[in-house]
Amino acid sequence: MADQIPLYPVRSAAAAGHKRAAYYSAAGPGPGADRRGRYQLEDESAHLDEMPLMMSEEGFENDESDYHTLPRARIERRKSGLEWFVCGGWKFLCSSCCDWLINICHRKKELKARTVWLGCPEKSEEKHPRNSIKNQKYNVFTFIPGVLYEQFKFFLNLYFLVVSCSQFVPALKIGYLYTYWAPLGFVLAVTIAREAIDEFRRFQRDKEVNSQLYSKLTVRGKVQVKSSDIQVGDLIIVEKNQRIPSDMVFLRTSEKAGSCFIRTDQLDGETDWKLKVAVSCTQRLPALGDLFSIRAYVYAQKPQLDIHSFEGTFTRIGLLDLELNQLTKALFLALVVLSVVMVTLQGFAGPWYRNLFRFLLLFSYIIPISLRVNLDMGKAAYGWMIMKDENIPGTVVRTSTIPEELGRLVYLLTDKTGGAPLLPRSASTQREEQHAGTLTQNEMTFRRLHLGTVSYGADTMDEIQTHVLSSYAQVHPQTGGNNPSSTPPRRAQSSTPKVRKSVSSRVHEAVKAIALCHNVTPVYESQAGITGETESAEADQDFSDENRTYQASSPDEVALVRWTESVGLTLVSRDLTSMQLKTPGGQVLTYCILQVFPFTSESKRMGIIVRDESTAEITFYMKGADVAMSSIVQYNDWLEEECGNMAREGLRTLVVAKKALTEEQYQDFESRYSQAKLSIHDRVLKVAAVVESLERELELLCLTGVEDQLQADVRPTLEMLRNAGIKIWMLTGDKLETATCIAKSSHLVSRTQDIHIFRPVTSRGEAHLELNAFRRKHDCALVISGDSLEVCLKYYEHELVELACQCPAVVCCRCSPTQKAHMVTLLRQHTGRRTCAVGDGGNDVSMIQAADCGIGIEGKEGKQASLAADFSITQFRHVGRLLMVHGRNSYKRSAALGQFVMHRGLIISTMQAVFSSVFYFASVPLYQGFLMVGYATIYTMFPVFSLVLDQDVKPEMAILYPELYKDLTKGRSLSFKTFLIWVLISIYQGGILMFGALVLFEAEFVHVVAISFTALVLTELLMVALTIRTWHWLMVVAEFLSLGCYVASLAFLNEYFGIGRVSFGAFLDVAFITTVPFLWKVSAITVVSCLPLYVLKYLKRKLSPPSYSKLSS
Repeated sequence: MADQIPLYPVRSAAAAGHKRAAYYSAAGPGPGADRRGRYQLEDESAHLDEMPLMMSEEGFENDESDYHTLPRARIERRKSGLEWFVCGGWKFLCSSCCDWLINICHRKKELKARTVWLGCPEKSEEKHPRNSIKNQKYNVFTFIPGVLYEQFKFFLNLYFLVVSCSQFVPALKIGYLYTYWAPLGFVLAVTIAREAIDEFRRFQRDKEVNSQLYSKLTVRGKVQVKSSDIQVGDLIIVEKNQRIPSDMVFLRTSEKAGSCFIRTDQLDGETDWKLKVAVSCTQRLPALGDLFSIRAYVYAQKPQLDIHSFEGTFTRIGLLDLELNQLTKALFLALVVLSVVMVTLQGFAGPWYRNLFRFLLLFSYIIPISLRVNLDMGKAAYGWMIMKDENIPGTVVRTSTIPEELGRLVYLLTDKTGGAPLLPRSASTQREEQHAGTLTQNEMTFRRLHLGTVSYGADTMDEIQTHVLSSYAQVHPQTGGNNPSSTPPRRAQSSTPKVRKSVSSRVHEAVKAIALCHNVTPVYESQAGITGETESAEADQDFSDENRTYQASSPDEVALVRWTESVGLTLVSRDLTSMQLKTPGGQVLTYCILQVFPFTSESKRMGIIVRDESTAEITFYMKGADVAMSSIVQYNDWLEEECGNMAREGLRTLVVAKKALTEEQYQDFESRYSQAKLSIHDRVLKVAAVVESLERELELLCLTGVEDQLQADVRPTLEMLRNAGIKIWMLTGDKLETATCIAKSSHLVSRTQDIHIFRPVTSRGEAHLELNAFRRKHDCALVISGDSLEVCLKYYEHELVELACQCPAVVCCRCSPTQKAHMVTLLRQHTGRRTCAVGDGGNDVSMIQAADCGIGIEGKEGKQASLAADFSITQFRHVGRLLMVHGRNSYKRSAALGQFVMHRGLIISTMQAVFSSVFYFASVPLYQGFLMVGYATIYTMFPVFSLVLDQDVKPEMAILYPELYKDLTKGRSLSFKTFLIWVLISIYQGGILMFGALVLFEAEFVHVVAISFTALVLTELLMVALTIRTWHWLMVVAEFLSLGCYVASLAFLNEYFGIGRVSFGAFLDVAFITTVPFLWKVSAITVVSCLPLYVLKYLKRKLSPPSYSKLSS
């Protein structure tokens, strides 16, 4: 990065730090800028604009190259006029107006280039934002307005606010003010308290991250500063294993060569170590303090749109909440119709509009205000249950508003690796432990070595060790093993080199090639720790085997070198010009590094030219992917077959080859290579051509297989999710080969499934043809790269998503965070199904926030994903129980709870309608004051709320039969059909209760309120019992507690138990309600209202039992 940033010395040179506000903004334009330029230069035919891709079979009967003959795609009829406005145009107009006003009031700050002075934040020309992380939704001033807006944007709460405010108008007042304001105030109090708790927890998490201490270099020495107090221009000392707190320019390190290894998986998902070199002029300074003796600044171009930017979401609303909001609108429509019918039956007599409004108020309990508070309390209970589940320890619910979303997922999008934040490495230090990723542990293990005629696996590695030992034991060592200048032993050569080599010789050649062809550096921990000066750091190093660790740009490289150490050939030292190997006998072999050709995604291979110091032999070693190596090695008949076998086992394969060079051949190559590197025009192509001249007829040495070990129980978890009807997509920043191997080893793609690798496309025509080719495939997994994905989305967005959704699995490799979020958004828009994103790195945050439900896996240090997610877990396998058990239960419980609360309001509104009809359609309330408040609270709240403890099957059964989850994705637990059934039940029961009270108690008509209300409470308690599928002891307690509260209240609230208390003057007759006729007649009404429903439930369970009942029985 440093070599891409211009350094402008005033007298000499230095550099400075950048702010987090624009990740690596100085590194040049991001990938997006490159691709835009490429599209603008494309010479696409104009007719392609008129020829969209067709999603039918008829077009594929033509020649696949003739895309001009494909039929036209289906084009939806454009709506116009009033139809467009009613069908959503009004939303578009409102949002457009709001966006226009926001742009007028809050114009975006113009981005421009910056000049950052070394160690002088006060010289900054502009004010930069603080270097702090903020996941909070509100501040002190916006909390109350924000929470109120979030509540009253729901139709249910807004309606009750209007109804409550209407009670201040004397002509419309039909009861006590607290009858309306007490429930509304309680709902708001619970909501505000819940939001305040969530906000405080977010504040604490942010404070923990922002309070991490870093060493800041000043003129007076080192001082400790918080991460949030770091300013643009500060000089920050980042210690070993410490997270980099902001965008920085690498000025200096304790390593003499000025090299440092960092990990960027929290930005781009890459888990390998990347070598960074300090700015040379500042690295050469004698001491740290000399950074202040020079005057220099960094001129950085304006921030660019790169892969490190993402779009966040402000808040989340579950689908269940939206569905219930739609149902409340339907209830409001029913309320208006019922009120109009009542006024019509009155004959529009008198001030009918006032009567209409009073009827609206009388029947307002059709829309239950307690619905929101019950659901919110239920969600809090679900969150508590999740965090207390001992089977998924460490799980944290960060968003308490959407636990039921876990029960309706259709698409699960997951990252492959990640797990640690940006970590710097001095070239003389490296941490030994690895960090777990989303699916993998990021721990590479050498599994297989194949020589063509013989194969070695985990159980035969000791044979390799024996061969290596025997190869070096044939020549007696001449000097001590720790002397670098000692003459290395020469392995015994066959008398005729052209004949077939022995197995021992071939094994030795393969092991030596693996030990030499890499970019690994052995490092030794410093006993005194990291110090500011190189000399002090090097003086305290311990070069023993126990203290040695390896660092490299890829964990595969480390796995290979560790394996060669385990079989006897150990890498003990390496610098820019040489490396040393130690044999089993302790001798040290020294090799001079002449050239290194690093791995690139285009070449898919890396090479090295070394000279043996003892024999002066020059050898060119190369290793790479089979697709890149198969064409440059000598003819063989086994490589392709064995690569396929290892790939099916989920192993990552590398082909290793070599070529012996004479001194003349190397000098000729070096001359041409140096000339190509100095070329002004087409330098990259010329360099590649010179290197390719060496890559001909290489001697094939071996094929290696390395396994990226999966996290515990990843395979059964993915299988469980597939059986539950969840389609799994893997979006990763890794290479195509790596992503494909992980997909196979994790059984994301089953061994019997075909894999369609989407060929790289750069134009619309190529994308058109490749999509047609893919359309002919059936039941195969799709693997596509980020570049091809972007081209297809530009021209054929709908077609690509439609085809991908038909695949059993999709793997997107080389995906940027923006592309990950874009894919999630497309799935939501095109399918309308619920999506869940699982990730563990900072590069997954955009994907997690774009999904309906985000799950973050918290690594040992990486917390960005878990902090931004709705749910935080510690291992991927916990996703299974989180969805199958808690997600399923939360959704079914919330659906039952919501519909039962609606039923509770509908039944009492039905009774009010019957009562008003009997009394000549008078707008007189049946129940007043505390009766209405108590009905929705102490009389029925505890039994109804106990539904949050209900479950249809045991957790173990839900995990054993994940197919039960598939039924939930269809939304049958809460639909207009189930809602209509509850409406009919409410009308039936309300009518029976009211008409039964009028018929049976004709002689004691003044007691009709006590009679009907008693039967109503008993009916509700019995209906709760009817709804429950698995009894919990708290449910029984709630039932009897509520019944006891009602019986006790009869003696204290007698003034309310009269019909229209003021009009009729009827009060509760305590003596009457204790008589036998009262008791048996109330019981008779209750039985008639409930018994038929019990009979129907029994018959349905016998004749058409649900799937869960078969398991529970």
